[in-house]
Amino acid sequence: MDKLTIISGILFLLADISAIISIAMPDWIITDVGGDTRLGLMWSCMTLYNRPQVCYKSDLQSEWLMALICIFVGCILITATIILLVISHWDRSVIPYARWVGFGAMVLFCHAAVIFPMGFHIDEIGGQPYQLPNSHQVGIAYILFVLALWITVISELFAGKVCLPHF
Repeated sequence: MDKLTIISGILFLLADISAIISIAMPDWIITDVGGDTRLGLMWSCMTLYNRPQVCYKSDLQSEWLMALICIFVGCILITATIILLVISHWDRSVIPYARWVGFGAMVLFCHAAVIFPMGFHIDEIGGQPYQLPNSHQVGIAYILFVLALWITVISELFAGKVCLPHF
């Protein structure tokens, strides 16, 4: 296994971990108007006027549900890519398959990044598609997801040997 394949595998693993953590967190959209509200894809949390925090399973609109599905399937594809890269240590013929599976994950993450802001019209936010109100902001989970997206793009460049650094 060459250095670029190892780097690509490590970056894919980092992207996979970041995406999984972002899905698990309720901090995709946050606001402190009327208390502390944290909206996520899997679950959301509210703290109203110094009362105990209440978390509940998110009732997703179609846009956020599609984004969640894209991220979930993308994570599965990244995991498959990592497995294929490990297998490539013994069988170099699987590397093209790893590249294509990684590319599929990258495309799904890009779709999720475009679809997610379409859901800003939900009642809890009150914005318009792609227009988050001033009272709301993106949280750390969304930032982690965007980081996972960029790391996946960079991983794919390394896997495809498109971006060749000098070691």
